[in-house]
Amino acid sequence: MKRREMIKGSAIVGASIATSKQVIASGLYESVSERKIYQILDASSTKVGTLPILRAFAGNHLDHVSPYVLFDEFGPVDVQAGEAPLRVDAHPHAGVTPTTYFFAGTGHHKDSLDFDFQIGRGDFMMFSSGRGAIHMEESGDQLQQEGGLYHGFQIWLNTPAKYKFAEPATLLYGDQDMGSLDTDDYSAKVILGELYSAKANVELPSQAFYYHITLKPDGRIDIPTDPTHNAFVYLVSGELEAQNKQQVSAHQVVLYERGESSIKLHSKDGAEFLVLGGQPLNEAVFSYGPFVMNNEEQIQQCLQNYRAGKMGDPNLVN
Repeated sequence: MKRREMIKGSAIVGASIATSKQVIASGLYESVSERKIYQILDASSTKVGTLPILRAFAGNHLDHVSPYVLFDEFGPVDVQAGEAPLRVDAHPHAGVTPTTYFFAGTGHHKDSLDFDFQIGRGDFMMFSSGRGAIHMEESGDQLQQEGGLYHGFQIWLNTPAKYKFAEPATLLYGDQDMGSLDTDDYSAKVILGELYSAKANVELPSQAFYYHITLKPDGRIDIPTDPTHNAFVYLVSGELEAQNKQQVSAHQVVLYERGESSIKLHSKDGAEFLVLGGQPLNEAVFSYGPFVMNNEEQIQQCLQNYRAGKMGDPNLVN
């Protein structure tokens, strides 16, 4: 297998390239330290279990998104009271940390590490699978009882090679663990990493950042980053003006080149988006479905461990 080759049947698939659009007038000021856009991608529709999602990338573009490897937006779905939960049945992971962040609604997480809990708006969960563990995901009790909007993100953070077979762990964080900023131009929640004076209280095995930002009408933001790190922006709603006057629409992801620091963004009517990135791992990536490892031998070990029940019993998790 070649580096980054994805085995048939993998949950990791690609995303399409969007054509960049130009705007006539600019609300931004150009800077020599501004990051250059590498590509703008359109998220594509698919399903995981019974859950409709928009997939921005999955296993591709690693040179510009590492240490992240997969990006899904689930929903928004209007759930009616009494409906069967939207659900992804019990399945294993190894060598990767799926993270879940809720914009709206509630979810139910259950895993082979004896965690069984509800997760809600603003919460952030990290399922650090390490050597392997099983989890189940579905819409939560409150939504089933009362109905409402179900919306959020599952984004996989790759695990550095030396931690691939570490002990698995489930970690849940709330507003008290996150930094926040509020200015005349924008509000921001720092889920991972640090932005200006705001810092998240979350430890990671490698450097990464994850910001949830809302630009107010005619708002601007200048986001400083380490020039050696990757960075990308996913637009949830509204429109953005980015580097070189390029216009970004909802459900597009902007991949940036390394080498410069600043990401400058402007919105005429307001916008909500995520900004993520971090230190590239620069390690080979081999995947088979939910297993993300560094070579084929490790993948085979994961399969053997799962079949032998070393990751847990899916019948007890469902």
